Amino acid sequence: MKKDLHPTTYRPVVFQDESAKFSFLTQSTVPTKETVKWEDGQEYPLIKVHISSASHPFYTGEQKVLDIEGRVDKFAARMKAAADKKEALANKAKKASVRAAKKSTDDK
Repeated sequence: MKKDLHPTTYRPVVFQDESAKFSFLTQSTVPTKETVKWEDGQEYPLIKVHISSASHPFYTGEQKVLDIEGRVDKFAARMKAAADKKEALANKAKKASVRAAKKSTDDK
């Protein structure tokens, strides 16, 4: 194994879930410039997170739409484009079958 691969500068850090207003104190090496006063009266570095066990639907049992960076909109647009393409192909096939039927009646 490689030596000195893992960090050794662990320190107490407060992680704060922005959506659930939930915080917890743990050890981390994550760098940050923000600090917060914790329940014990001391100041600790602060890391803000979008989702934690307090707000994640798996742990809360609630269904929430967490649309980060427009992912839901992008998915809806892809689904609409796929439906439009499927409809266009169906119309093209329908026209081709009408032309084939008309051509066969004209040849008789």
